[in-house]
Amino acid sequence: MRRIFALLWLGVFLVSCLPVGHIPTQTPRAILTITPQADVQVLPKTERPNILFILTDDLDLELGTLDYMPHLQELMVAQGLTLEDYFISQPICCPSRATLLRGQYTHNHGVYRNDQPNGGFEEFYSLQNESSTLATWLQAAGYRTVMLGKYLNGYPFPEDRSYVPVGWNEWYSSVKGSPFAGYRYTLNENGKQIDYNETGQGESQYMTDVLGRKAADFIVRASADNVPFFVYLSTYAPHVPVKPAPRHAALMPDIKAPQTASFNEADVADKPDGLRLDPLLSDDEIKTLDEEYRARVLAMQAVDEMIASLLTVLQETGQLDNTYIIFTSDNGYHLGQHRLRAGKDVPYEEDIHVPFIIRGPDIEPHTTLPGYITGNVDVAPTLAELAGVLPPEYVDGRSMVSLLHGERPLPGEWRSAYLLEFYGYNQEDEDPNVPAPKPDYLGLRTQNYLYVEYQDGFIELYDLSADPYEMENIAATAEQALLERLSAWLKALSACTGGQCRELDQSVPK
Repeated sequence: MRRIFALLWLGVFLVSCLPVGHIPTQTPRAILTITPQADVQVLPKTERPNILFILTDDLDLELGTLDYMPHLQELMVAQGLTLEDYFISQPICCPSRATLLRGQYTHNHGVYRNDQPNGGFEEFYSLQNESSTLATWLQAAGYRTVMLGKYLNGYPFPEDRSYVPVGWNEWYSSVKGSPFAGYRYTLNENGKQIDYNETGQGESQYMTDVLGRKAADFIVRASADNVPFFVYLSTYAPHVPVKPAPRHAALMPDIKAPQTASFNEADVADKPDGLRLDPLLSDDEIKTLDEEYRARVLAMQAVDEMIASLLTVLQETGQLDNTYIIFTSDNGYHLGQHRLRAGKDVPYEEDIHVPFIIRGPDIEPHTTLPGYITGNVDVAPTLAELAGVLPPEYVDGRSMVSLLHGERPLPGEWRSAYLLEFYGYNQEDEDPNVPAPKPDYLGLRTQNYLYVEYQDGFIELYDLSADPYEMENIAATAEQALLERLSAWLKALSACTGGQCRELDQSVPK
């Protein structure tokens, strides 16, 4: 079981999430021509809504960053629906983003990690997953599509930085430089490399602002042409290295990382190997966590302003009432919980529980929906249904449209458990020909429990109704029947495909 903690975590984390290709430059590759599959059915519809999908990178929910985003609160939370129980199946960048694009759990889309072997953009491409994604589905329904910002870890090919995946009418993504740091980067703009490296440009080249302006321009042009549009706007904020816009650098000088109940947990003897051996956080480490938290909050101020600007553009173009706007993240983040240093990838709430806020036609304003377990595997089929498209049969997730529009199913008719997977980070000595790595852990998130099985046999079980901060692992004292039931359920769900997943996530298999 590989767990990424302390300095080891930080080193791997920074390397694994930077947009650096991993294809050996000494071996030129023939770039495949990938064409969209004809695997969706477009339903007749007189008018199709626009979709603006805003995806942040590593944004927490449990640590309160959203509380510092007034535009988000006023324009999205107060005007839309918040799904209270929305989770990420694998809480690291690339597998989660592949799930968002395909509507599949990791074990089905095959992008197990952020990099090769068995991960990253190259794996997504090699498996020809790009031939059928949310983008190709909506494009088949007549949507004009655009991808702005971060795509998949490892994009682009070093030998072809102009590559644009199928399904996207327009494309703006970083191919060189430091997009996470906000400045000095190069974008692939529809096949042409444009440098944003000039000095003395002030904030005009700050990444979040550039992406926002391009999204606004796209909306204006698509609105003028009277075509439905799909904007996939993927910010690099607040991913490390966090760089707020200069106009925000002096704000909120005194905020600190929230010291939740599990922060610097006193007793971690019931936790898995690695974490169990971690020392308590030092004062210097806590100071570093405070500094990172403040930088994250400040970096999200530009995202908050971008949201307000884009909604203004939608209003001015007459598209606001016919547009679904979604705000979410690819995974969560922890800062000191259970003695963990800054990062992600663990099955605890801070990493798997993220925001999902949506406003749009027939969405009741200022509504919070608890009690329905949803997640990133559901996004693609949900947006497909909103657009009037029946997605492919391979999709594992379920459409959330009935939840969004108030036609709520009975509890027994909805998901009762969400699958959690994590396949580790890459090891240099691994055989690149291994088709699928063994999971570091597999787990279930139900309304009442977090249940996790690790590769070394260790088990975690938390009663979330009594212990929401996951402080007391009760696996050693729980009834054997409960453990056996959860283990059987996990085994079945971790091997499910397509519609079978939607059957198995409702109840324990018989």
